[in-house]
Amino acid sequence: MTDTFVYDGDCAFCTMCARFIERRIRTSAVVVPWQFTDLDALGLTRAQAVEAVQWVPTTGETAAGPVAIARLLRSSGPMWRAAGRLLDLPPVTALAWPVYRWVARNRHRLPGGTAACAIPADSPARQQPTA
Repeated sequence: MTDTFVYDGDCAFCTMCARFIERRIRTSAVVVPWQFTDLDALGLTRAQAVEAVQWVPTTGETAAGPVAIARLLRSSGPMWRAAGRLLDLPPVTALAWPVYRWVARNRHRLPGGTAACAIPADSPARQQPTA
């Protein structure tokens, strides 16, 4: 088994980002849309996959959203690894989550996005944070 980065393959924006990862970020991880993988084998639910990108390592805990992105970057070359370490810092991660949620709610409006990219209205990622 290898580390796996799971994204929403029905979303053109997410797919565009995944293609960027495959072209520009050298990682040994498999980058795969959740629709074309065995979520049960990865220990993920459909709800988790719909909510955010997921990092499923060969060892250790899974991660979601910006933490998953940080883990993917940390599995890459030196420049990307440094970016991953930075993103993994608690204050940076705390700031990254609201940005990630905003992108998730608006990904159908972003470059490459289409109406099919809109996440379901009942998804927690669509909910406004309460604080």
